[in-house]
Parts: sequence; structure tokens; C-alpha cells
Amino acid sequence: MTLLKKVKTGSNGFGYRTIPEPVWGLVILILLTGIWLYSAGHKLHWPGFISIMVFYLIIFYLGCFASKKYSRGNLDDLMLAGRKLPLGLAVFTMSATWVGGGYINGSAEYAYSNGLAWVQAPWGYSLSLILGGLLFAAPMRRRGYKTMLDPLQLRFGKKVSSILFLPAVTGELFWSGAILVALSTTFATVLNLDNRTSIIISAAIVIAYTVIGGLWAVALTDTIQLVLIFAGLWMVIPSALPHVGGLKNLLADYGAATGSLGGFLPPWDWKTDPNWGNYFWNWWDYMLLLALGGIPWQVYFQRVLASKSAIVARNLSILAAFVCLGAAIPAVLIGMIGHQIPWGTGIYPEAPKNAASILPYVIQYCTNPVVAAIGLGAVAAAVMSSMDSSILSAASMSSWNVYRLARRKTPTPEEMKKVLHTCIIVIGIAATLVALKIQSVYQLWILCSDFVYCILFAQLLCAVYDQKANRIGSLSGIAVSFILRFGGGEPALGIPRLIPYPMIAEDGAVLFPFRTLSMLAGLITIIVVSRLTQKRCPPCELSSVE
Repeated sequence: MTLLKKVKTGSNGFGYRTIPEPVWGLVILILLTGIWLYSAGHKLHWPGFISIMVFYLIIFYLGCFASKKYSRGNLDDLMLAGRKLPLGLAVFTMSATWVGGGYINGSAEYAYSNGLAWVQAPWGYSLSLILGGLLFAAPMRRRGYKTMLDPLQLRFGKKVSSILFLPAVTGELFWSGAILVALSTTFATVLNLDNRTSIIISAAIVIAYTVIGGLWAVALTDTIQLVLIFAGLWMVIPSALPHVGGLKNLLADYGAATGSLGGFLPPWDWKTDPNWGNYFWNWWDYMLLLALGGIPWQVYFQRVLASKSAIVARNLSILAAFVCLGAAIPAVLIGMIGHQIPWGTGIYPEAPKNAASILPYVIQYCTNPVVAAIGLGAVAAAVMSSMDSSILSAASMSSWNVYRLARRKTPTPEEMKKVLHTCIIVIGIAATLVALKIQSVYQLWILCSDFVYCILFAQLLCAVYDQKANRIGSLSGIAVSFILRFGGGEPALGIPRLIPYPMIAEDGAVLFPFRTLSMLAGLITIIVVSRLTQKRCPPCELSSVE
């Protein structure tokens, strides 16, 4: 007899008499992992390891429960929760998706290492949620699309959409990698695991969780995870502030130590300020990258398109912006505290070699064991709330916009479900390899938005709003944006600088806003070329799919 049984529970007539089979599988996986770590001689912090694994099991169980209770198991439920997400639940899952490991750890990392001025992501991404809600959410939901690539496919054709699939899925891939690095730095610090082992273990657990649950499971567990994030991180602050003399002293000392980098905006005298100069233009380049590059993401549109109506889609995006902004406050404060802690003296160990580890460092060494356990759980919650969403989003595009269109015969729903699960596993493994290669949370986090901003934003804007945009204009815009963006090089990927942009820093970084240049050049190219080639390539109508 199956371990999974229904029992009557009130009016809904559903419940669990025993633990679901997938949870038993995860229990076995965790036990085998513990045995392997013990036999390999890892000096593991076993109480911390057990508490985190228990947390994973609880969330995994709730994900299985939600998937079985609300999902009929068809592709529409797996990808879009049957388009029945209410406003409250949609706001929670949208917020939890953005408030992930990269968001939390990355904000703390840059507050610690670069000053508040360069902690742009919290309010940059919040602005992108507002703009996305006002410009794209309602039109996309009203037309009943399944993925972000649907309007691109309808306007520019299957071949062009398959090209645009690459930066879209690469963005999700790097985002997932950033999330894994965030969790691995926490595990490595608190559980005494090396980064590589932490990344592999974290990836295995999250991939297993994502394969089991569809968007219903993700959305419902996101609600719990977001509460844990808020509660856990805010509990850290009162315990950590006394180490730096309280909030008032922290703000004063941090401002004195960071100077003009301690504010949220560049100073008026940026031309003569030694901290700024040409970095002023670099700051605005990244600011626009986050505000506009945060829109064309499948992980964002998956929630928008799963909403009950176009009005709900618009409102959830705007409301989630304020939730995300509030969630960044404790992470930024933790980074500021880490900056002021006298590491290497007294009771404090040496400063972390990797700035991405500052959040777990503060949690471990500036709080009591109970608060530290709760704070670690909050970080794990942040990671899980984004990792499953990102992998599911990339897998949705891969199965719906690539595999389905590549098949000569229309695949059956069962076949599409198997393909979706396979894509989740493949993309999860690819994200793991990316995380093993690049160890900076913030570097990965910005890099994924970089590609999306430079290439995809202009394409999506024209597909939705320019009725004269055509395939030739789109291809020309892709070429122009690609050349101008990658001509500036990319140290994280080992790509050298080929175009002689001005404003080169001492470390070789290009401070000229070439990312915004590549986006604007691509946008103008699409508009102009499309109008010059109307007769040769008539534009396609952007129709609804429902």
C-alpha cells in the first residue's frame, strides 16, 4: 500500500496519514550525506547540520503537501498554478523570489566591502517591480501567455525567440548560481564545510525539492519562507548591535569610515571626489541595469502570468516592491555591523577571506547560539525561496518554448511533464557548475541582470508596444547589443575588452556606461530597421493565446 494516503480533514477532505514517499527519499539522502561527511573526516558542526536538515525536511514536506492538495499535476498547474494565484499569496511568492540568497547575502556583502552607495540592488530591483507592474504585468496576463518568451515568439518568430532564449535562460542560470554561492558561504562558515562540498549538497537538496513541487508548492512554501526571513534576520540585529555600540554609533562610525560611499546616492561633487570620478557613470549604468534589467525575467513573469487576473498581476508587482525593500534593511545593517567589527582582535576571529561570508560571520560570532540558529534558518529560507523558483522558470522556458516548438508533433501533457522535470535537473546541475566557478554572490547576481538588461529588455519592450517591430529589426538589435556589450569584455567569464571604450579604471574595469549604451543602441536599431524593412518583412500581430 502506498505511503501517501488521503484522509478527511474538515471541509476540504484532504490530509496526510503518513509521511509522503518523496520525504522519505530526502531523509535517506540526508542520512547518506551525513555518513559520507563523517567517513570523509569533515569536522562538521553536527547540531547546526541537523537543525538545517530538519528545516529542509519541513519545507520539503509542506511542498509535497501543497503540490498534492492544490495541483492536479498537469503542465498548467506545474508552471502557472492553474492561473489561480490570489493577490496575497502572489505578493508573498513574488517577494520571496526576489528576496533570495543573492539578495540577502549580496546586500550584506557590498555594505561590508563597498559602502552603501553600491548596495543598489534592493531599491533598484524594487523599482523594477514597480515599472514591470505598470508597463508589462497587465498586458502580458491579459493575453494569457505562459512564459515571457511567448510575445517575442509571436512578434519575431520561432527562430528569433530561440536566440533570445539563450540570454533569458543564462540569466536564470547565473541567478541560481548566485543563490547556491550564498547558501554555500553560510554552510561553510557555520557548519565548517568547504565551499565546494556546501554547493554540491545544497544543490542536490534544492533540485530534489524543485522536481517534486510545481508552482503551487513553490508559492505556498514561499509564504512560510518569507516570514522566516523577516523574523530571522530582524532577530539578529538586537543581538549584533551591542558589538558596535548600538545603532546610533554604528551609523556615525560607518559613515565616518566610508565617507562619500556611505550614502545611497553619489555626491554632488563627484567629479573631484577621490571615491567617485568616472565611477559616477558606472554607478548610473548599474542603477539602470537593475531597474530595467530586473523586468525581463521568467521568474518574474511566472508569478504575473499565474495571477487570477490582469489587475491582480499589476497590483502584486507593485506591492511586492515595498516588501522587497523592507526585507533588505536587516541585511544591510548586518553588512554595516560586519564592517565595524574589529575582526582579529579579542573574541573575534580574522575577517572572512571572502566578503560574501560576512552575513554568516556576523550571525555566528555576534549573536547567541539560539539566534544564530534562527538566523541561519532565515538564510536557508531565503535561498530555497529563490532557488526553486529560478530553476522552475528556466525549465519552463526550456520545455515550453524550445522542446515543444522543436517537436514536429505536438507532445502529450505527460511527455511535457517529463521534459519539465528533466530540464529542472539539467539546469540545476548547470547552476551548480557556475557556482563552483564564480565565488562572489554579488558578482554573479549583477552579471545575470547584465545580459538580460543589454539584450532582452529592448526586445520585450518592442514586442509588447511597437506594432511595427519585425524579425529583421529584432535580429539587428540583438547583433548590435551583443557586439557593444561583449566588446567591453567580461572578467568574470574571461572575455577580453575588444572595443576601446573610454574611462578605464586602474584595475582595467570599464567605467563608461557601455551596458546602457548597448541596450539603447539595440532599442533604436529595432525601431529604425523594422521601419525600413516593413515591405520585405511585414510585422506579425501580437495575439492572445487564450
